[in-house]
Amino acid sequence: MARHWSAPLLLNVLLGIPGVVPIWLLWYLAANWPLAGLGLTVREPTETDGALGWVLITVPVVGLYGLLWWSANRPLARRTALGSRAYWLLSVLTTFVPTIVLIITTWERN
Repeated sequence: MARHWSAPLLLNVLLGIPGVVPIWLLWYLAANWPLAGLGLTVREPTETDGALGWVLITVPVVGLYGLLWWSANRPLARRTALGSRAYWLLSVLTTFVPTIVLIITTWERN
């Protein structure tokens, strides 16, 4: 099974479920501080505590998730028949599937 493309697809969709948390943390940090200054997003008006607290939470969470994601994918990348670029592209894109599904299913329709 490890030689087929379905193994990394399944692995990364499953890793994407807990990956919703670090993806959301990165989005929240970017939306309320650096990107808000560029006018790309609207800053939360009640967020006046500064970015340090969020950075202290985001860096360890994203770091641990990235380490888990990499350590799960690295051995599998060597055993699949996919090329290196195809494997890593598939892995990154399928990791975002649970987040995208969550966004779509909770979108408010007016």
